Amino acid sequence: MSLKENVDYVKDELNSEEKFLESFVRVERFYKKYKVIIILALIVIAGIVIGLYATKKIQASNKLDANIAFNQLMENPNNDEAKNTLKEKSQQLYELALYAQSLNKDQISETELKYFKELVAYQKALEAQSIKELNDVSMEKDFLLKEFAIFNKALIQTQEGKYEDAKATLKLIPSTSQVNDLATALKHHLVTK
Repeated sequence: MSLKENVDYVKDELNSEEKFLESFVRVERFYKKYKVIIILALIVIAGIVIGLYATKKIQASNKLDANIAFNQLMENPNNDEAKNTLKEKSQQLYELALYAQSLNKDQISETELKYFKELVAYQKALEAQSIKELNDVSMEKDFLLKEFAIFNKALIQTQEGKYEDAKATLKLIPSTSQVNDLATALKHHLVTK
């Protein structure tokens, strides 16, 4: 290597070290300027992480407690401690337990749970043989037994002698429905009416 190459090499090394020191000084100035904000941001992030972890643990504990209380309540419907625990930990599971207990007693219990509320309305409509109530239930968008409710409405109309209304009601049942076989049988019966 020549002397000129050595000098160029040393200059390049000094420039790179100078750039490194310069960037280090910038970082240090930035840190000193925003030290409080950086520390607060780290504390907030740590707090959020700890809070999320604690929330998940509490939810898991509540879910386990609610499931245990639900099982105890199913075994012994008079267990007041299990009822209170279940009501406190999971209102939906509590209402489901009350609904299940009312079914065991051949009663219809009021509930606010989405699908069970519709099933209670459906059961009451069938018991009352009410076309209007069956119509209201079958118009619910997400009702599980929608087509079956429509079929029961047509069946009640047939029993009341409203054959044309029953035929029109049966047309509301799609051909892809599982109730279609029952609807077809009733349609064949209505052909003679």
